[in-house]
Amino acid sequence: MKSLISLAAVLAAGLVLSTGTIAQDKQQLAFVVNASSDFWKLAEAGVKKAQAELPNYELQFKYPAQGTAALQNALMDDLVAAGTDAIMISSADPKNSIDAFNRIAAQVPLFTTDSDAPASNRIAYLGSSNTLAGVQAGEEMVKAMAGKEGKCMGFVGFLGADNAVERIAGFRQAIEGKGIELVDVRGDDVDFTKARTNVDDVLVANPEINCMVGFYSYNPPKIYEALQAAGKLGAITVVAFDEDPVTLGAVKEGSFASTVVQQPFEWGYQGMKLMAAYLEGDKSGIPADGLIIVPTKVINKDNVDEFSADLKAKIAG
Repeated sequence: MKSLISLAAVLAAGLVLSTGTIAQDKQQLAFVVNASSDFWKLAEAGVKKAQAELPNYELQFKYPAQGTAALQNALMDDLVAAGTDAIMISSADPKNSIDAFNRIAAQVPLFTTDSDAPASNRIAYLGSSNTLAGVQAGEEMVKAMAGKEGKCMGFVGFLGADNAVERIAGFRQAIEGKGIELVDVRGDDVDFTKARTNVDDVLVANPEINCMVGFYSYNPPKIYEALQAAGKLGAITVVAFDEDPVTLGAVKEGSFASTVVQQPFEWGYQGMKLMAAYLEGDKSGIPADGLIIVPTKVINKDNVDEFSADLKAKIAG
């Protein structure tokens, strides 16, 4: 009886070791975001879809403890130390992360999304053209102002991040010569309380402002809250970015003119597939310029219901 128990134990131990070996044999891919925000739920849903199609890989979706370059870079170091084989990241501060990015890129294939770091040794960027998205937002503002002179205030998370710099530049390009001025852009470092305070302060200190643009996903909802509290919904023209439920509701009710949306679901889905192919030796998906652009589009009252339904379906999986 003892020998039978011993044999069973040996077989069980062998099974555990075998299973562990199989698990370790799975290559690991990680998607690292720049800060905790509902915006990233769609990218996470895209990663989940990719996981179902990549059974030989282990896919991870990672949030830094806070939206800082230092914590992002520390998180990437931890991932590499844990055996992660490739990383895709939305950089919180690309200009000050070049050395860290190059250190990671020397160890594993590194890709960027959402906010690029073109001066680093990343392999490719997969995401929106933030300049073109900014141009779209500017064109929407010109259309919404309908010939009226405008003094706009912008709101964003990281003023120095490439995605912010490019969106702001694109917006300025589109409104130039159209009687609309982007007076200033207030940063909040992805502090939601500060994001709201920034809008409140502008409403008090800058009564000449008659248009606003929220450049990060959570900025438009904070604009909405502040305008609602001040009784100025509809009195100030707002163009938004991204697809927060509050933003979509504001577009539907006419409080916001429109919102420019990206496709973070595709970043997650296509990004994981791209990295898996790269690890398998297939580099055909990497263009010569290293830029894989996923188009943005404008959501207004005419298409907001259809877009919202599609959004819910993707998140539900």
